[in-house]
Amino acid sequence: MLGKRRLTALAAAGAFAFPLALTACGADTMATQTTGGTVSAMAAEEFGPGCAAVPKDPNNAGSFEAMAQQPVATAASGNPLLSTLVTAVKQAGLVDTLNNAEAVTVFAPTNDAFAKIPKADLDKVLADKALLTKILTYHVVAGKTAPAQLAGAHKTLEGQDLTVSGSGADFKVNDSAQVVCGNVQTRNGTVYIVDTVLMPPS
Repeated sequence: MLGKRRLTALAAAGAFAFPLALTACGADTMATQTTGGTVSAMAAEEFGPGCAAVPKDPNNAGSFEAMAQQPVATAASGNPLLSTLVTAVKQAGLVDTLNNAEAVTVFAPTNDAFAKIPKADLDKVLADKALLTKILTYHVVAGKTAPAQLAGAHKTLEGQDLTVSGSGADFKVNDSAQVVCGNVQTRNGTVYIVDTVLMPPS
């Protein structure tokens, strides 16, 4: 776990570096199907009720097709569910870090998730770069995690674990955040959109 003093120094220097190594839990999100002795790649589907809010036009920057072509922070910027998260990522100076990561899994809070936080508290967090960085990196795990590997404990880039429970198309993170749209692919990341902001343990 990163000490607060260390985290503050790193954030102030703009040098908060994400580990780029793949982890054991970062399994590929592609399934394989054998047909007549040949193996073909088959992309897994997005799931969850929140996926209905994602634009259907593949030419829209927020569509699944468009997001799959962009690195994760850029992909999120086109998604109408994630505009507050994108603002927070920019405020923390983490856009390039996320976009340049080799492979990550992001638990991305919706605008409504941020709206659950009293405005005065949210404004205070957005103004504190070190605290904001701590919270945002708690939402990121190294490696692309497929739905089949999602349940269990995952070490976040903040340094502490988060825990996912559930199966199929029904997952909760830390028993508080529901995955409302899961397995969203970007060029370098897999995104699970959640309905509550995750707070790292003290």
